[in-house]
Amino acid sequence: MTGTGTLVLAGTPIGDTVDAPPRLAAELERADVVAAEDTRRLRRLTQALGVHTTGRVVSYFEGNESARTPELVEELAQGARVLLVTDAGMPSVSDPGYRLVAAAVERGLRITAVPGPSAVLTALALSGLPVDRFCFEGFLPRKAGERLGRLREVAGERRTLVYFEAPHRLAATLEAMAEVFGADRRAAVCRELTKTYEEVRRDGLGALAAWAAEGVRGEITVVVEGAPEAGPADLDDAELVRRVRDREEAGERRKEAIAAVAAEAGLPKRQVFDAVVAAKNAERNGPK
Repeated sequence: MTGTGTLVLAGTPIGDTVDAPPRLAAELERADVVAAEDTRRLRRLTQALGVHTTGRVVSYFEGNESARTPELVEELAQGARVLLVTDAGMPSVSDPGYRLVAAAVERGLRITAVPGPSAVLTALALSGLPVDRFCFEGFLPRKAGERLGRLREVAGERRTLVYFEAPHRLAATLEAMAEVFGADRRAAVCRELTKTYEEVRRDGLGALAAWAAEGVRGEITVVVEGAPEAGPADLDDAELVRRVRDREEAGERRKEAIAAVAAEAGLPKRQVFDAVVAAKNAERNGPK
């Protein structure tokens, strides 16, 4: 191997192996090194595709990502073609890969991709919710307090929100979403996409939380409708103060929280500031 190599980020099926992009098979056979999140799942994939890897296969997962990245970068620098695959979907999207991509970029190495299935886009398209603007939030924190804080950060987000979640945490997550976003906020729980037991359940967050409490299995993607656009007349001082406090509890400084709430509500920052000060004074003075 001579000259500069190439890092290939390859999308893999999120369920049904027939969804594998045709180029994936060719890249698996061509690569000098195949870095896989799970080498056993890679073996099952190659068997399903009827291909044989001739290059060296190494594991590349959360536990060894930091240590293995420099090794792979050196192989790239020496001219190797390194193929990166994860268990499902595109590498680097809530999966291993970001560290390797960033390191390759820093070294000026060539990077390309084999586009493939995406749970984010598939769930978004199936949700029935607006798709013109959306943001991907990945996995929420496991701890309840941190999870609520993260949700409060996007309580006023008007774009459609997409999350990944583990089945055993789904009910708690939907309950937290209903608490922060409102029980009637529309959402879709997409389960086992492209697999035999694919299911898309669409309802308000409160109803979905009650459904999930009975237990849900499989790979989960949650799509949540963005916040409705609120005009100045829709928000009284108490609501403005509550939104500022939510942001402060999530870690924002008061000045930034006031500015953000004012922007969300379409109000002057001074009006929100005055409401916060008035609430503080009322608390300090107490009932008369």
